[in-house]
This record gives sequence, C-alpha cells and structure tokens, in this order.
Amino acid sequence: MTEKECEHHHDEDEKMRKRIGAVVLGFLAVVLFVVFLVWAILHPHGPRFVLQDATIYAFNVSQPNYLTSNLQVTLSSRNPNDKIGIFYDRLDIYASYRNQQVTLATLLPATYQGHLDVTVWSPFLYGTTVPVAPYFSPALSQDLTAGMVLLNIKIDGWVRWKVGTWVSGRYRLHVNCPAYITLAGHFSGDGPSVKYQLVQRCAVDV
Repeated sequence: MTEKECEHHHDEDEKMRKRIGAVVLGFLAVVLFVVFLVWAILHPHGPRFVLQDATIYAFNVSQPNYLTSNLQVTLSSRNPNDKIGIFYDRLDIYASYRNQQVTLATLLPATYQGHLDVTVWSPFLYGTTVPVAPYFSPALSQDLTAGMVLLNIKIDGWVRWKVGTWVSGRYRLHVNCPAYITLAGHFSGDGPSVKYQLVQRCAVDV
C-alpha cells in the first residue's frame, strides 16, 4: 500500500469515527430531551402531609435530666399528582423537642399511594427515661409554666415515583410537623391522656 493510499484509508477511518460519535451524541441528546419533556409535562409534586391530632399520655422530666414521653399522633399524606403514583419505601417517625429527639423512631408500613390518594397513619411514639441535655429540664419547666410546648413530629424516609410502568430511583424524604400543645399551665405530663386537634400543615422536603 502506497503512502497516498494509507493517508486515504486513515481519512476514511477518521470520518467513520466522527460519524459514529455524532450518531451517539445525537441519540443521547434525543433521550435526554424526551426525559426532560416527560418530566416537565408531568411535573411531579411532593406529597402533602398534615398533622391531624396528637394524644399525650405522658410528658415529664425526672432527675437527673431524663424525659419520659408517650403519645399517639395521626397524620395524613395526600398525593397531589393526577398522573404519578408514590411508593413510600421506608418512613421513620419520631418526636423532637428543642431539636432533640425524645422518642424512639417508629417504622411506618411501606405503602403505595395512587393518583390523588390519601393515606392516614396513627402511630404511637414512646420514649422512656430518655437522657436529655442539662438545659432541657428548666426549659421544659418554663414552657409548662407558660402553658404551651412545641413538639416537632418528624419523618425521615425514602420515596419513589411511578409513571405508568416506570418507577424512579429512591429520593430522600424529610417531613417536619410542628405541634403546639397547649397545656393550660396545669398539665404535668403525668396523668389522664389529653387529645389535641391540630390540623397542622407540615413542611416537606424531597
């Protein structure tokens, strides 16, 4: 093979590689455009959580700095999407007070939520003699004297989106529901249960 023929062969190989590269890039661009178009049209919205009520059975501090709490909460979650379903793979719910977790995490059952469906959970949350920070006891005493305690009911978990037969990967879900418990200055957290109707919208981050 002459030098001229070698150069011609090399040019043909170079052109073929460029054509293949252009085809691959074009295919990827089309796929990405279709995915973006479907996502933009469907525009999935995160679930909407509402804290319906809370029943307090126990909420008191014992020395030295241990908190015992026992409560039941009712939450509802609504899927606002009319074309997208939601899988709840794992949801852990717990109560916190002044940014400190004060109950054990309770695992909510995994479930699938269809288009515009509503799911309701009523878990019990327990925390027996949970160690708390030194400032916790006087802060709680002040809140009890003022007649109001702010608890935060939190959910950490994973969700997946379902469109037709396609199911997405997992997305992290964080839910924070503020529960303003009015204690009227006489509730020490030890005695008959007290139920509070709250209907409080929760902050949701997916």
